[in-house]
Amino acid sequence: MFLENTVNQSEQFGWIEVICGSMFSGKTEELIRRLKRAQFAKQKVEIFKPEVDTRYHDEMVVSHDANEIRSTPVPVAGNIRILAQGCDVVGIDEAQFFDDEIVSVCNDLANSGIRVIVAGLDMDFKGNPFGPMPNLMATAEYVTKVHAVCTRTGNLANYSFRKSLDEKLVLLGETEEYEPLSRAAFYKALKENKEAKEKE
Repeated sequence: MFLENTVNQSEQFGWIEVICGSMFSGKTEELIRRLKRAQFAKQKVEIFKPEVDTRYHDEMVVSHDANEIRSTPVPVAGNIRILAQGCDVVGIDEAQFFDDEIVSVCNDLANSGIRVIVAGLDMDFKGNPFGPMPNLMATAEYVTKVHAVCTRTGNLANYSFRKSLDEKLVLLGETEEYEPLSRAAFYKALKENKEAKEKE
């Protein structure tokens, strides 16, 4: 997992933790768990999410099983740098929806002594690395990859398969639009979709 205490207390730098995986893998659940522990420890915590994510609530970060924590929706990553001043811990949900500046924002916060916890999809619906997530994972001290359960095989799932043929990169949705699939099931489903398109 990760250590929450540094051995050399004279080093006042923070760090970055990334929680990544497919949809329905428990990313937001784990983010909320870590942030609530920090709040319980009386640390000053701020949580941010992209303004575009309005699935459950405008101002709350909510997991699929209805755990929630208050957050501040922001239109661009640069806003977080300003709003996070004076915090001990900063949480960021759905990081894949932010612009590329999120990487420098997270590093600036960590360099100023803040613990930064970021959650996001590591791959898009086509199985490609999603937005700024690869760079966040590369610069983070700790990366936790969580898995869902494949709806077709029961194996571990790390792909988010889009059931519709909509090609937009960002399509907010839940179980009616997406399902978590294992590698084998994902590539089988992609092949079926491609064949269905060719028949149209």
